[in-house]
Amino acid sequence: MSRPPPSPPLNALRAFEAFARLGGMTAAAAELCVTHGAVSRQVRALQEALGTPLVTGPRHRLALTPAGAELAARLSTGFAVINDAVAAARPGDHREIEISCLGTLALKWLIPRLGTFLAAHPEVRVRLSESYAPVDFARDRFSGAIRILNPGTETPGAEVTPFLPQYQGAVAAPHVTPPGQSLDAFAALPRLHAATFPESWRVWSDLTDVALPPARVEREFAHNHSMIEAAAAGMGVAIAPWAFVAPDIAAGRLVAPFGFALRPSQFAFLRPAGRKDAAIDAFRDWLVAEGAVSPPPIPSTDPGV
Repeated sequence: MSRPPPSPPLNALRAFEAFARLGGMTAAAAELCVTHGAVSRQVRALQEALGTPLVTGPRHRLALTPAGAELAARLSTGFAVINDAVAAARPGDHREIEISCLGTLALKWLIPRLGTFLAAHPEVRVRLSESYAPVDFARDRFSGAIRILNPGTETPGAEVTPFLPQYQGAVAAPHVTPPGQSLDAFAALPRLHAATFPESWRVWSDLTDVALPPARVEREFAHNHSMIEAAAAGMGVAIAPWAFVAPDIAAGRLVAPFGFALRPSQFAFLRPAGRKDAAIDAFRDWLVAEGAVSPPPIPSTDPGV
């Protein structure tokens, strides 16, 4: 009876997984603390051991073949499971989890509450990273991610847990939208939006049935937190989720003359499907509990606008 071929060396598998996940030999070499040439040799050796091409194209622009993409996805999952198992087997060690989160939600909602999770789970260290990009757990090495998801959004490879409804409203500094302001005066104000959600005014208009003429002045900002600060500084009116502006409204820095409208989308926690992890279970359950007690939007500050 013939023996099965030997498994490829672990170093070659790890080098290939790093190259595929990070998108280049240089980045993989930096993560693994080896040279560019060492990664290249490991990838070449892996192809020879498997007898199939895993990458294609010129050296400076290598791409994965279909076989390479499938192998990389499985390896990323496998190495993540190994890392989790090793961390869990170390008695007394802290378990570190990395959560990818929308930057403004982290600043305005998550971080102010995070101390309660850390106090309840001192064995868990939480590292936050900011991102708005779609999550791919076959590529990204996050333990979990927080994103805004619309109904029916496909999330392959992820287990999804909604934890916070999304309300959206127009916000501005109190002196920009004083009580009793006419709709015409409101419509003439500069309109602010973030590059991450350029259709915010159209979506808000559809939600509220408030029809406005084309903006006289529009101002764009890279991220929601910059846009919100601009609104608080009196530069115009912004459309923002309640979760992003609740602290500023409570502090009197912002007002919401039309109140907030419920959107179909929700803030949701995503984690790799099928991966057991007690720390992530605890973080997910904490998010759900915090979302359940998070104060809902205040009513309109000026119903007559």
